Amino acid sequence: MSDKMIVQSHKGPYTAFFDPDAIGKLNAASFDGLHFIIDAHVAELYANELGNVLAHGSVLRIVAIEDNKSLEKMPEYVGHLVANGIRQDHELIAIGGGIIQDITCFLAATLLRGVRWQLYPTTLLAQADSCIGSKSSINVAAAKNIVGTFTPPNEVHICGAFLDTLDEVDLRSGIGEILKVHAIDSPASFATLAADYGKLLSDRGVLNHYIRRALEIKHPFIETDEFDTGPRNIFNYGHTFGHAIEAATDYGIPHGIGVTIGMDMANFVAARTGRAPETHFDRMHPTLKANFSGFENTDVPLPGFLAAISKDKKNLGSGSVTIIIPDQDGVLEKVQRANDSEFADICSAYLTGARIS
Repeated sequence: MSDKMIVQSHKGPYTAFFDPDAIGKLNAASFDGLHFIIDAHVAELYANELGNVLAHGSVLRIVAIEDNKSLEKMPEYVGHLVANGIRQDHELIAIGGGIIQDITCFLAATLLRGVRWQLYPTTLLAQADSCIGSKSSINVAAAKNIVGTFTPPNEVHICGAFLDTLDEVDLRSGIGEILKVHAIDSPASFATLAADYGKLLSDRGVLNHYIRRALEIKHPFIETDEFDTGPRNIFNYGHTFGHAIEAATDYGIPHGIGVTIGMDMANFVAARTGRAPETHFDRMHPTLKANFSGFENTDVPLPGFLAAISKDKKNLGSGSVTIIIPDQDGVLEKVQRANDSEFADICSAYLTGARIS
């Protein structure tokens, strides 16, 4: 198996490297013209392994929380880079998960009309899903992920060693995205992953296999529809519901866990509205519930959930929501659904009943 994956983009090809020694190689590299943007917690955890990096003159440490991934924070980050002599031929190096990735991608797209950037994803969620695909999204005031760009990195370095310091919830958050991608591929693909679910937390070889497989499934979608206007929309499976769940709980439920619950909820809505038989909910629910274990009783206030889902950026017009749900054969499809009292009742039935059972 190749240790790299080449992705075609509107800015040319970029390469994702699967390299267990990426941390050491980065720390031993020449830093001329480089500016590092790093998750502050990762900087603490890997202070020894990244000692040379952290001693470099231009290092921006950011606490990876949603409030820091906002348009309002960008002037602070730009100010740091300008003070450290950023030039158009320089390069940003992102070391962190999705929040650091989004911040760096947005800065790379806009600063000096565009600079190069590299990504070292440190979370399972970023390694198995968001590291390829070009998208960035940042928040503006209370609107989540409302502003963004399509700016691919020049290189991605996937290093499994970063996963050693993740706790179980962080790992399951990433597994949520792996489950999503396999469900998109086919019911059979999801069933294969579900059969191995019990090994994902205990066997790094099995986990590495599914990280690579998730990116292989995603790869043709992002090359065919880089700007997310057609077939790639299907990767929003679980996200419309998941983002609303995150918002309603003030991000008390992590993103990948929210997506896991969101997939389960999408299957439930499909069954209750007659678009899919109950069997599709039943076949996936045990695995999805295992992955959001510990959050099945987390209160998701219905008013906050409904308010958030009505503001989802994928909605078309007022009074409806855009959701990804399975059809009669378990194949996922994008549909417009009236955001009415019946929809609210179905959502309530899931959040207060089916999610817990």
